[in-house]
Amino acid sequence: MDDSSFDLPNRSSYKLFSAHMVADMLPAGRIAARVFVSCLLLLCLEPLLAVGRPCEFSATYRNNLYNYSLAAPSQKYPHGVMSEDGFYMIAVNETMLWYQLCDQMIFNHDQPRCLNCQDCGGPSRCGMQCSALTANDIGGYHVCTTIGQASNLDISLIEKDNPQKGVIVKMISSGSKENCSLSVSVICDSNKAQVSNSLTITGDCDYATELRHPSGCARIISANGRGWGWFGTLMTIIICLLGGYLVVGTIYRYFFLGIHSAQAIPNLEFWLRLPQRTWTMLGSLVRRLQGYSRSTRGSYTPVRDDGDSHGRASSY
Repeated sequence: MDDSSFDLPNRSSYKLFSAHMVADMLPAGRIAARVFVSCLLLLCLEPLLAVGRPCEFSATYRNNLYNYSLAAPSQKYPHGVMSEDGFYMIAVNETMLWYQLCDQMIFNHDQPRCLNCQDCGGPSRCGMQCSALTANDIGGYHVCTTIGQASNLDISLIEKDNPQKGVIVKMISSGSKENCSLSVSVICDSNKAQVSNSLTITGDCDYATELRHPSGCARIISANGRGWGWFGTLMTIIICLLGGYLVVGTIYRYFFLGIHSAQAIPNLEFWLRLPQRTWTMLGSLVRRLQGYSRSTRGSYTPVRDDGDSHGRASSY
């Protein structure tokens, strides 16, 4: 009997064991692949997703693009234009106004106590389910009116001919009896944030106030060739495709082919040799340019002017 026949059970058991290992690794590999691909897609599509964020506004004026990101955090204002207390408050005569920009209000202290607060959280959570609320003294009782919802925002420029001044954030509340609104003029002030104590009422239920804040200053992108433009977009696409290829290829080779350590990276030798090849190509290009400049200088011969020769002959 051939000796190789004794190896058949061992080989078949090894194949069966390998098949079980691969089958056990498939779910984990698929989950890991989905996680990595999802993270990569979020990273690459982040600029596109930013367009649909609340309190994001863009306007074009004289070949310049003005971008306003009111809710974007900064070093001095981590919540952007939103109040760190969860709300802004204005008191004018017998009218109280609470509002928050880009989100619903949050009250950890000084919660409104007024009647008719069903549209904004009810008696127990009054003010926490809307973005703007007023309270007026009617017959000795404070009566609330919801005048703004975070889900119904409209942003426009304060002055169309001067985008650097800031924007108007208009919050609208559609009630069963009447429609109310609050318009907050977020004026650009790069030095400080200041809440205005002025409150203007137009019509039956339309309020307006001001807020000076650095978030009201636009980020200006020139359309005259400055910035990345199409080149930046192309580079972003190339980097995302290359990153996706490396991530997916590494996961596939690690979980499905059983290749571990750095060898799991696809075409590892190519990536290791890429810097040396790039340096060699650049050196060769520089040497060619230097040789071309030297040959050009060597082939140059001054041309004698005939006028000079006639002048010299006449002098003799």
